[in-house]
Amino acid sequence: MQILDGRKTSNDLKEEIALEVLSIKKAGNKTPHLAAIIVGNDGASQTYVASKVKACKRVGFQSTLVELPENITEKKLLQEIDILNNNNAIDGFIVQLPLPKHINEQKVLMLVNPDKDVDGFHPTNVGRMVLDLPCFLPATPFGILELLERYNIKTSGKNVVVLGRSHIVGRPMSILMSQKRNAGNATVTVCHSRTKNLKEFTLSADIIIAAIGIPEFLKANMVKEGVVVIDVGITRVDDATKKKGYRLAGDVDYVHVSKKAAFITPVPGGVGPMTIAMLLKNTLLAFQRKN
Repeated sequence: MQILDGRKTSNDLKEEIALEVLSIKKAGNKTPHLAAIIVGNDGASQTYVASKVKACKRVGFQSTLVELPENITEKKLLQEIDILNNNNAIDGFIVQLPLPKHINEQKVLMLVNPDKDVDGFHPTNVGRMVLDLPCFLPATPFGILELLERYNIKTSGKNVVVLGRSHIVGRPMSILMSQKRNAGNATVTVCHSRTKNLKEFTLSADIIIAAIGIPEFLKANMVKEGVVVIDVGITRVDDATKKKGYRLAGDVDYVHVSKKAAFITPVPGGVGPMTIAMLLKNTLLAFQRKN
């Protein structure tokens, strides 16, 4: 069994991006600039955004953080997005999700300029992804593709099972894995809460991508020997033995599934770090397209 080390791979990517930024600066060009909007005081969102700001600093990007109150009106938030859309100094930006319940998430994402949509959530980028045209790929699926490629995992002709059908991971992952690309050309099955005889599908899978948000859902008796397992899930599970009172668990029963897997991502330290690295890569792509 080999661990797909997202921390190491994301660090390699950041080093590569930092070298690109260095050459951009030496050529006398402006520095790539990533902005983030965060609404409210959600702890997980604040931690995530803080790590993005830190990552920007590490690779030499400029970063802007727009912090807005929980009770901001939808109209005011849309105005803030418009400001970033029209700010030529900013190459890409994200709106940190989730948003407060009184704000229409879809309306917000629709307003983001597709050329600055480094999260890859705008319908223009989603449509271009489906048609296999140049676009910003959603950061988590993009990171998974990068992991598969860098570890030379063969996907062509393989049976891939994607657990989950979210717009952020499951659905785009199923499209990307079936396309003609290095980490692609696979036969893909999407399983979800209504799938019958789920175990039959997972037992026949050469590669499983678990993105359902149910801790330790995928058990060892659901996978075959030599399977490749990508665990996207991350959930806080109460654990009195831990100092913080909880531990982080993925969608896969790692202890037991890892004994059968050829490759597997840990949680934490697998897909998570890759998401931030690919956000930086998308920002660099946005900068390069503009310049």
